[in-house]
Amino acid sequence: MKNECHKSFARDWVPPAILRFFGRHLGTRLRFEGEFKSWEEATARCAGYQAGHILAKVLEATLKVKHGEAAYERDSVIFDQIEYAWPLLAGLMWSAARNNGTLSVLDFGGALGSSYFQNRNYLNSLTEVRWSIVEQPHYVDAGRAQLQDDQLRFYTTVDECLAENQPNVVLLSGVLQYLENPSDIMDSLARYGASSVIIDRTPFSSLLEHKLLIQRTPAQIYEASYPMWVFGLEPFMRTLERNWVLISKMPGSDGQFFSANGLAFSFEGMLLEGRA
Repeated sequence: MKNECHKSFARDWVPPAILRFFGRHLGTRLRFEGEFKSWEEATARCAGYQAGHILAKVLEATLKVKHGEAAYERDSVIFDQIEYAWPLLAGLMWSAARNNGTLSVLDFGGALGSSYFQNRNYLNSLTEVRWSIVEQPHYVDAGRAQLQDDQLRFYTTVDECLAENQPNVVLLSGVLQYLENPSDIMDSLARYGASSVIIDRTPFSSLLEHKLLIQRTPAQIYEASYPMWVFGLEPFMRTLERNWVLISKMPGSDGQFFSANGLAFSFEGMLLEGRA
């Protein structure tokens, strides 16, 4: 059953979340529609995306960062300076400090390593770093062929990753909201063996229930539309509190967003540690 769940995660997520950075720069051009009663209903109203085209753009940008031709990449767009997500970096360094300077990350839905390359200047100061990305097969193939090295590794399932690595932190950055059943992975976190979890760039509202929207991405990034959950913070935390303790909240810097129907939400995160 565990293997089947992990395989379904790898199959079902959409390409990397495009809201990890662009809220600040393109927020007025991103559109959020709905509410929808089911994932199937929302999916039927989505135009889809050209996955191969998106991957090609992301790979080209990531290779420029790797080779020093650009400072920073986020969802295929390159920048001449790194914009650090300081709460995320603090969570990573906190996890390493609790493990004698060793950092082993299970980056679920981490694209081609955007968070790794964003933070590698600081990661290089640690005793040991292992950054394992679990992604869709075509991203994994590209990552293994052109980006993988002793520190950065790519896997198609969580089980495949765990067979080679013992993570001390799980990173979920801009991915839970794009899963049909995000509670599945949240329930499985305790079995991954990590002592801490970092959730980042995830949409929350003050409502007592989760809402399902459609996110439409502008063509300047890549034209796409797909279902997106906005999580009610209180029920979201109830799911996690069985196995995890909140250490700190990680407020987003992009401000508040509104759906076409007036739903207010913001992209935030949190650092958690496992219950003893």
